Amino acid sequence: MNVIDYIIIVLKVIVSVSILNVWLIQYKKPTKWRGGKANTIFEEFEVYGLSKTFCYVIGFFKVSLALVLLASIQFGYLTLIGSLGLALLLIGSILMHIKVKDELYKSFPAFLFIIMNFIIAYFSF
Repeated sequence: MNVIDYIIIVLKVIVSVSILNVWLIQYKKPTKWRGGKANTIFEEFEVYGLSKTFCYVIGFFKVSLALVLLASIQFGYLTLIGSLGLALLLIGSILMHIKVKDELYKSFPAFLFIIMNFIIAYFSF
């Protein structure tokens, strides 16, 4: 393995653990990144005009894809599914922030993780 391989592993861990943290640990806690003035992930989806059911669906996909991205450290063929799947969902996050006219900084984490996922995908070819 060369240096870039180790960097990609670190990026996979950062992205995956961050997504898992947001959806499994911090989902009921307020952060400055939540849309509108929401304090929980459920309130955030409400701000976006989305249902609680849709929140669960998106949460399922984000958690699943984060786990796939982690698994791709061992099973490389999973990399594109995890990285591009998460990138697509994160683009949706940014669009929701734009929809409710959030301050630009609230989209920063999603934007950063999109870039990381594109780097991961690029170097998986």
